[in-house]
Amino acid sequence: METGFEWKDRVVVDPGVCHGQACIKGSRVLVSVVLDGLASGETEDGIARDYRISREDVRAALLYAGELTRETVVALPHGAV
Repeated sequence: METGFEWKDRVVVDPGVCHGQACIKGSRVLVSVVLDGLASGETEDGIARDYRISREDVRAALLYAGELTRETVVALPHGAV
């Protein structure tokens, strides 16, 4: 997927910020908060406005999550739908 930027430029993990949890660079907005907002139906624009981050930051959070799914396998029960 062509995005015009790298998520690594916008998502940081720093032990001195937010207890080392992934957050948007230059903020204390956790990636998990952005993802939870999207999952609950909030729009990219709404999240960006509410947390004073850019739409690109919101998309970087999604790209970061996608990267994690390629790196980590979560066991699901057989037959799970």
